[in-house]
Amino acid sequence: MFEFKIVAECPETGARAGEFTTPHGVFETPIFMPVGTQATVKAMSPPELEALGARVILGNTYHLYLRPGADLIEEAGGLHRFMNWPGPLLTDSGGFQVFSLSSLRKISDDGVEFRSHIDGSRHFMTPELSMDVQRALGSDIAMCFDECVKLPTTYDVSLSAVKRTLAWAGRCREFFRSRGIKNQALFGIVQGALFDDQRVLCARGLAEIGFEGYAVGGLSVGETHDEMYSVLDVLRGELPCCKPRYLMGVGMPENLVEGVARGIDMFDCVLPTRNGRNGSLFTSSGRINIKNAIYERDFSPIDERCDCYVCRGFTRAYIRHLYRSGEILSARLCSWHNLHFLVNLMKDARRAIIDNRYPEFRESVLASLVRSDY
Repeated sequence: MFEFKIVAECPETGARAGEFTTPHGVFETPIFMPVGTQATVKAMSPPELEALGARVILGNTYHLYLRPGADLIEEAGGLHRFMNWPGPLLTDSGGFQVFSLSSLRKISDDGVEFRSHIDGSRHFMTPELSMDVQRALGSDIAMCFDECVKLPTTYDVSLSAVKRTLAWAGRCREFFRSRGIKNQALFGIVQGALFDDQRVLCARGLAEIGFEGYAVGGLSVGETHDEMYSVLDVLRGELPCCKPRYLMGVGMPENLVEGVARGIDMFDCVLPTRNGRNGSLFTSSGRINIKNAIYERDFSPIDERCDCYVCRGFTRAYIRHLYRSGEILSARLCSWHNLHFLVNLMKDARRAIIDNRYPEFRESVLASLVRSDY
Protein backbone atom coordinates (compact mmCIF):
# COMPACT_ATOMS: atom_id res chain seq x y z
CA MET A 1 0.00 0.00 0.00
CA PHE A 2 3.00 2.31 0.54
CA GLU A 3 5.96 2.58 -1.81
CA PHE A 4 8.72 5.15 -2.18
CA LYS A 5 10.52 5.24 -5.50
CA ILE A 6 13.47 7.48 -6.36
CA VAL A 7 13.22 8.50 -10.01
CA ALA A 8 16.26 10.78 -10.21
CA GLU A 9 19.17 11.85 -8.02
CA CYS A 10 21.70 14.66 -8.28
CA PRO A 11 25.18 13.07 -8.26
CA GLU A 12 26.80 16.24 -6.94
CA THR A 13 24.49 17.06 -4.01
CA GLY A 14 22.35 13.97 -3.35
CA ALA A 15 19.10 15.82 -4.05
CA ARG A 16 16.36 13.31 -4.89
CA ALA A 17 13.20 13.31 -6.99
CA GLY A 18 10.81 10.62 -5.81
CA GLU A 19 7.26 9.29 -5.74
CA PHE A 20 5.45 8.12 -2.62
CA THR A 21 2.36 5.95 -3.06
CA THR A 22 -0.41 6.19 -0.44
CA PRO A 23 -4.03 5.01 -0.22
CA HIS A 24 -5.17 8.48 -1.33
CA GLY A 25 -2.84 8.86 -4.26
CA VAL A 26 0.77 9.29 -5.27
CA PHE A 27 2.63 12.47 -4.42
CA GLU A 28 5.89 13.59 -5.97
CA THR A 29 8.92 14.76 -4.02
CA PRO A 30 10.52 17.04 -3.07
CA ILE A 31 7.31 18.52 -1.74
CA PHE A 32 6.12 21.34 0.50
CA MET A 33 3.03 20.40 2.53
CA PRO A 34 0.67 23.13 3.81
CA VAL A 35 -0.23 22.87 7.49
CA GLY A 36 -3.90 22.45 8.40
CA THR A 37 -3.46 22.21 12.17
CA GLN A 38 -7.16 22.15 13.05
CA ALA A 39 -8.38 20.36 9.90
CA THR A 40 -8.08 23.52 7.82
CA VAL A 41 -5.28 25.45 6.16
CA LYS A 42 -6.01 28.93 7.45
CA ALA A 43 -7.91 31.14 4.96
CA MET A 44 -7.86 28.48 2.22
CA SER A 45 -10.47 26.03 0.90
CA PRO A 46 -9.57 22.53 -0.35
CA PRO A 47 -10.30 23.38 -4.03
CA GLU A 48 -8.05 26.44 -3.75
CA LEU A 49 -5.25 24.33 -2.30
CA GLU A 50 -5.61 21.84 -5.13
CA ALA A 51 -5.60 24.71 -7.65
CA LEU A 52 -2.29 26.11 -6.38
CA GLY A 53 -0.71 22.66 -6.56
CA ALA A 54 -0.81 21.33 -2.98
CA ARG A 55 -0.89 17.53 -2.81
CA VAL A 56 -0.48 16.70 0.90
CA ILE A 57 -2.07 18.49 3.86
CA LEU A 58 -1.15 18.21 7.55
CA GLY A 59 -3.42 17.88 10.56
CA ASN A 60 -2.38 17.91 14.21
CA THR A 61 -3.16 15.17 16.72
CA TYR A 62 -2.95 17.40 19.79
CA HIS A 63 -5.40 20.01 18.53
CA LEU A 64 -7.86 17.58 16.96
CA TYR A 65 -7.77 15.34 20.05
CA LEU A 66 -8.84 18.30 22.19
CA ARG A 67 -11.30 19.76 19.70
CA PRO A 68 -13.54 18.41 18.19
CA GLY A 69 -12.25 15.02 19.37
CA ALA A 70 -10.99 11.96 17.48
CA ASP A 71 -14.22 10.02 18.12
CA LEU A 72 -16.29 12.68 16.37
CA ILE A 73 -13.94 12.77 13.38
CA GLU A 74 -13.94 8.97 13.15
CA GLU A 75 -17.76 9.01 13.27
CA ALA A 76 -17.75 11.54 10.42
CA GLY A 77 -15.80 9.06 8.28
CA GLY A 78 -12.27 10.15 9.09
CA LEU A 79 -10.31 13.32 8.59
CA HIS A 80 -10.39 13.16 4.78
CA ARG A 81 -14.17 13.24 4.71
CA PHE A 82 -14.48 15.61 7.68
CA MET A 83 -12.39 18.32 5.99
CA ASN A 84 -13.28 17.33 2.41
CA TRP A 85 -9.69 16.75 1.32
CA PRO A 86 -9.33 14.00 -1.32
CA GLY A 87 -5.54 13.69 -1.33
CA PRO A 88 -2.99 12.31 1.12
CA LEU A 89 -3.02 13.54 4.72
CA LEU A 90 -0.22 13.53 7.29
CA THR A 91 -0.88 13.92 11.01
CA ASP A 92 1.76 15.14 13.44
CA SER A 93 1.80 13.21 16.71
CA GLY A 94 1.18 16.26 18.89
CA GLY A 95 4.56 15.88 20.54
CA PHE A 96 5.82 19.33 19.61
CA GLN A 97 2.60 21.01 20.79
CA VAL A 98 2.56 19.11 24.09
CA PHE A 99 6.19 19.90 24.83
CA SER A 100 5.74 23.56 23.97
CA LEU A 101 3.36 23.79 26.96
CA SER A 102 6.32 23.94 29.31
CA SER A 103 4.31 25.37 32.22
CA LEU A 104 1.35 23.03 31.65
CA ARG A 105 2.92 19.58 31.33
CA LYS A 106 4.90 16.90 33.18
CA ILE A 107 6.96 14.29 31.33
CA SER A 108 7.58 10.71 32.45
CA ASP A 109 8.67 7.53 30.69
CA ASP A 110 5.01 6.54 30.43
CA GLY A 111 3.91 9.69 28.61
CA VAL A 112 3.07 13.34 29.19
CA GLU A 113 0.53 14.80 31.59
CA PHE A 114 -0.65 18.19 30.39
CA ARG A 115 -3.37 20.77 30.77
CA SER A 116 -5.42 21.79 27.77
CA HIS A 117 -4.62 25.27 26.50
CA ILE A 118 -8.35 25.60 25.76
CA ASP A 119 -10.02 24.93 29.11
CA GLY A 120 -7.28 23.78 31.50
CA SER A 121 -8.57 20.20 31.66
CA ARG A 122 -6.04 17.48 32.51
CA HIS A 123 -4.95 14.87 29.96
CA PHE A 124 -2.32 12.16 29.74
CA MET A 125 -0.87 11.55 26.28
CA THR A 126 1.00 8.31 25.74
CA PRO A 127 2.58 6.94 22.56
CA GLU A 128 -0.29 4.47 22.35
CA LEU A 129 -2.94 7.18 22.71
CA SER A 130 -1.25 9.31 20.05
CA MET A 131 -1.29 6.32 17.71
CA ASP A 132 -4.92 5.53 18.49
CA VAL A 133 -5.98 9.12 17.86
CA GLN A 134 -4.15 9.09 14.53
CA ARG A 135 -5.75 5.74 13.68
CA ALA A 136 -9.17 7.29 14.30
CA LEU A 137 -8.27 10.33 12.20
CA GLY A 138 -7.36 8.00 9.34
CA SER A 139 -4.37 9.92 7.99
CA ASP A 140 -2.19 8.33 5.33
CA ILE A 141 0.98 9.13 7.29
CA ALA A 142 1.14 9.04 11.09
CA MET A 143 4.06 10.34 13.12
CA CYS A 144 5.59 8.67 16.17
CA PHE A 145 5.16 10.40 19.52
CA ASP A 146 8.53 11.92 20.41
CA GLU A 147 10.12 14.23 22.96
CA CYS A 148 11.25 17.63 21.74
CA VAL A 149 13.70 19.81 23.64
CA LYS A 150 14.21 23.54 23.42
CA LEU A 151 17.47 25.00 22.19
CA PRO A 152 19.91 25.71 23.63
CA THR A 153 19.99 22.60 25.80
CA THR A 154 22.55 20.49 27.63
CA TYR A 155 24.00 17.23 26.39
CA ASP A 156 22.36 15.22 29.18
CA VAL A 157 18.90 16.73 28.73
CA SER A 158 19.03 16.04 25.00
CA LEU A 159 20.30 12.49 25.48
CA SER A 160 17.45 11.73 27.88
CA ALA A 161 14.98 12.95 25.24
CA VAL A 162 16.65 10.80 22.57
CA LYS A 163 16.39 7.67 24.72
CA ARG A 164 12.75 8.41 25.49
CA THR A 165 12.03 9.13 21.81
CA LEU A 166 13.48 5.75 20.83
CA ALA A 167 11.53 3.92 23.54
CA TRP A 168 8.32 5.65 22.51
CA ALA A 169 9.01 4.91 18.82
CA GLY A 170 9.19 1.23 19.67
CA ARG A 171 5.86 1.46 21.49
CA CYS A 172 4.28 3.28 18.53
CA ARG A 173 5.52 0.61 16.12
CA GLU A 174 4.22 -2.14 18.41
CA PHE A 175 0.80 -0.46 18.61
CA PHE A 176 0.57 -0.56 14.81
CA ARG A 177 1.66 -4.20 14.71
CA SER A 178 -0.69 -5.33 17.47
CA ARG A 179 -3.69 -3.61 15.86
CA GLY A 180 -2.82 -4.82 12.37
CA ILE A 181 -2.83 -1.27 10.97
CA LYS A 182 -1.77 -1.45 7.34
CA ASN A 183 -3.51 1.56 5.76
CA GLN A 184 -1.26 4.12 7.48
CA ALA A 185 2.46 4.67 7.05
CA LEU A 186 4.32 5.32 10.31
CA PHE A 187 7.30 7.70 10.35
CA GLY A 188 9.92 7.82 13.09
CA ILE A 189 11.34 11.17 14.23
CA VAL A 190 15.06 11.79 14.77
CA GLN A 191 15.87 13.94 17.79
CA GLY A 192 19.23 14.87 19.32
CA ALA A 193 19.37 18.67 19.32
CA LEU A 194 22.70 19.89 17.85
CA PHE A 195 24.74 16.92 19.08
CA ASP A 196 26.01 14.89 16.12
CA ASP A 197 26.51 11.65 18.04
CA GLN A 198 22.99 11.81 19.46
CA ARG A 199 21.47 12.41 16.03
CA VAL A 200 23.36 9.37 14.72
CA LEU A 201 22.30 7.28 17.72
CA CYS A 202 18.65 8.20 17.22
CA ALA A 203 18.69 7.67 13.44
CA ARG A 204 20.27 4.23 13.78
CA GLY A 205 17.90 3.23 16.56
CA LEU A 206 14.87 4.21 14.49
CA ALA A 207 16.20 2.38 11.42
CA GLU A 208 16.60 -0.75 13.54
CA ILE A 209 12.93 -0.53 14.58
CA GLY A 210 11.89 0.04 10.98
CA PHE A 211 9.52 2.69 9.62
CA GLU A 212 7.98 3.68 6.30
CA GLY A 213 9.70 7.06 6.51
CA TYR A 214 12.01 9.11 8.73
CA ALA A 215 11.59 12.69 9.92
CA VAL A 216 14.10 15.12 11.35
CA GLY A 217 12.57 16.99 14.30
CA GLY A 218 13.82 19.57 16.76
CA LEU A 219 15.10 22.05 14.16
CA SER A 220 13.95 25.53 13.12
CA VAL A 221 13.59 26.28 16.83
CA GLY A 222 16.18 29.01 17.18
CA GLU A 223 19.38 27.51 15.79
CA THR A 224 21.28 29.19 12.95
CA HIS A 225 20.86 28.04 9.36
CA ASP A 226 24.40 26.66 9.39
CA GLU A 227 23.63 24.63 12.51
CA MET A 228 20.51 23.22 10.82
CA TYR A 229 22.48 22.29 7.72
CA SER A 230 25.19 20.67 9.84
CA VAL A 231 22.62 18.32 11.41
CA LEU A 232 21.25 17.44 7.96
CA ASP A 233 24.78 16.77 6.70
CA VAL A 234 25.37 14.34 9.57
CA LEU A 235 22.09 12.53 8.95
CA ARG A 236 22.43 12.32 5.17
CA GLY A 237 24.44 9.11 5.42
CA GLU A 238 22.47 7.69 8.36
CA LEU A 239 18.83 7.80 7.23
CA PRO A 240 17.76 4.84 5.07
CA CYS A 241 18.16 5.94 1.46
CA CYS A 242 15.17 3.92 0.23
CA LYS A 243 12.66 5.72 2.50
CA PRO A 244 11.28 9.28 2.38
CA ARG A 245 13.01 11.88 4.55
CA TYR A 246 10.95 14.65 6.13
CA LEU A 247 12.30 17.88 7.67
CA MET A 248 9.63 19.07 10.09
CA GLY A 249 8.54 22.67 10.60
CA VAL A 250 10.88 24.30 8.07
CA GLY A 251 9.50 26.78 5.53
CA MET A 252 11.98 29.48 4.54
CA PRO A 253 12.70 29.19 0.80
CA GLU A 254 16.46 29.04 1.26
CA ASN A 255 16.08 26.30 3.90
CA LEU A 256 13.96 24.23 1.52
CA VAL A 257 16.47 24.54 -1.32
CA GLU A 258 19.38 23.66 0.99
CA GLY A 259 17.40 20.83 2.59
CA VAL A 260 16.73 19.28 -0.81
CA ALA A 261 20.46 19.50 -1.54
CA ARG A 262 20.99 17.36 1.56
CA GLY A 263 18.55 14.62 0.52
CA ILE A 264 15.35 15.84 2.20
CA ASP A 265 12.13 14.92 0.38
CA MET A 266 9.31 16.48 2.45
CA PHE A 267 8.80 19.80 4.24
CA ASP A 268 6.00 21.53 6.16
CA CYS A 269 5.58 24.83 7.97
CA VAL A 270 2.92 27.29 9.12
CA LEU A 271 5.10 30.14 7.82
CA PRO A 272 3.37 30.85 4.47
CA THR A 273 -0.06 31.39 6.04
CA ARG A 274 1.21 33.01 9.24
CA ASN A 275 3.38 35.40 7.27
CA GLY A 276 0.55 36.01 4.84
CA ARG A 277 -1.80 37.10 7.60
CA ASN A 278 0.87 39.59 8.66
CA GLY A 279 1.52 41.00 5.20
CA SER A 280 4.86 39.26 4.68
CA LEU A 281 5.27 37.84 1.18
CA PHE A 282 7.78 35.55 -0.51
CA THR A 283 8.99 36.58 -3.94
CA SER A 284 11.58 35.24 -6.34
CA SER A 285 13.88 38.09 -5.31
CA GLY A 286 13.30 37.91 -1.54
CA ARG A 287 10.68 38.90 1.02
CA ILE A 288 8.57 42.02 0.91
CA ASN A 289 6.40 43.63 3.57
CA ILE A 290 3.16 44.75 1.91
CA LYS A 291 2.48 47.19 4.77
CA ASN A 292 5.29 49.47 3.63
CA ALA A 293 4.37 52.83 2.10
CA ILE A 294 6.48 52.18 -1.00
CA TYR A 295 3.70 49.90 -2.28
CA GLU A 296 0.88 52.45 -1.97
CA ARG A 297 1.00 53.23 -5.71
CA ASP A 298 2.76 50.08 -6.88
CA PHE A 299 0.48 48.57 -9.51
CA SER A 300 2.69 45.59 -10.28
CA PRO A 301 1.94 42.05 -9.04
CA ILE A 302 3.51 40.67 -5.87
CA ASP A 303 6.03 38.81 -8.04
CA GLU A 304 6.47 39.45 -11.76
CA ARG A 305 7.76 35.88 -12.19
CA CYS A 306 4.82 34.22 -10.41
CA ASP A 307 1.77 32.87 -12.28
CA CYS A 308 -0.47 32.24 -9.26
CA TYR A 309 -4.08 33.44 -9.15
CA VAL A 310 -3.10 36.39 -6.95
CA CYS A 311 -0.26 37.64 -9.13
CA ARG A 312 -2.36 37.27 -12.28
CA GLY A 313 -5.17 39.44 -10.96
CA PHE A 314 -4.13 41.80 -8.17
CA THR A 315 -1.55 44.51 -7.54
CA ARG A 316 0.65 45.30 -4.58
CA ALA A 317 -1.23 48.58 -4.12
CA TYR A 318 -4.59 46.79 -3.89
CA ILE A 319 -3.33 44.13 -1.45
CA ARG A 320 -1.74 46.84 0.70
CA HIS A 321 -5.07 48.66 0.73
CA LEU A 322 -6.85 45.46 1.84
CA TYR A 323 -4.32 44.88 4.60
CA ARG A 324 -4.50 48.43 5.95
CA SER A 325 -8.30 48.28 5.82
CA GLY A 326 -8.40 45.07 7.85
CA GLU A 327 -10.11 43.15 5.05
CA ILE A 328 -10.16 39.33 5.28
CA LEU A 329 -9.31 39.10 1.59
CA SER A 330 -5.83 40.39 2.39
CA ALA A 331 -5.06 37.31 4.51
CA ARG A 332 -6.51 35.03 1.84
CA LEU A 333 -4.60 36.51 -1.08
CA CYS A 334 -1.29 36.75 0.80
CA SER A 335 -1.62 33.18 2.10
CA TRP A 336 -2.56 31.94 -1.36
CA HIS A 337 0.50 33.51 -2.95
CA ASN A 338 2.92 32.31 -0.24
CA LEU A 339 1.63 28.74 -0.41
CA HIS A 340 1.83 28.74 -4.20
CA PHE A 341 5.38 30.09 -4.01
CA LEU A 342 6.67 27.30 -1.73
CA VAL A 343 4.68 24.48 -3.33
CA ASN A 344 5.94 25.43 -6.77
CA LEU A 345 9.49 26.13 -5.60
CA MET A 346 9.66 22.43 -4.75
CA LYS A 347 8.12 21.46 -8.08
CA ASP A 348 10.80 23.51 -9.81
CA ALA A 349 13.44 21.82 -7.66
CA ARG A 350 12.10 18.42 -8.70
CA ARG A 351 12.28 19.36 -12.37
CA ALA A 352 15.86 20.58 -11.92
CA ILE A 353 16.85 17.26 -10.31
CA ILE A 354 15.27 15.27 -13.14
CA ASP A 355 16.97 17.52 -15.72
CA ASN A 356 20.33 17.04 -13.96
CA ARG A 357 20.79 20.74 -13.21
CA TYR A 358 20.08 21.00 -9.48
CA PRO A 359 23.40 22.68 -8.54
CA GLU A 360 22.69 25.47 -11.03
CA PHE A 361 19.08 25.75 -9.82
CA ARG A 362 20.22 25.94 -6.19
CA GLU A 363 22.79 28.64 -6.94
CA SER A 364 20.30 30.68 -8.95
CA VAL A 365 17.56 30.58 -6.31
CA LEU A 366 19.86 31.41 -3.41
CA ALA A 367 21.44 34.27 -5.35
CA SER A 368 18.02 35.77 -6.09
CA LEU A 369 16.64 35.59 -2.53
CA VAL A 370 18.48 38.70 -1.40
CA ARG A 371 15.77 41.32 -1.08
CA SER A 372 14.18 42.21 2.25
CA ASP A 373 12.40 45.49 2.94
CA TYR A 374 11.90 44.81 6.64
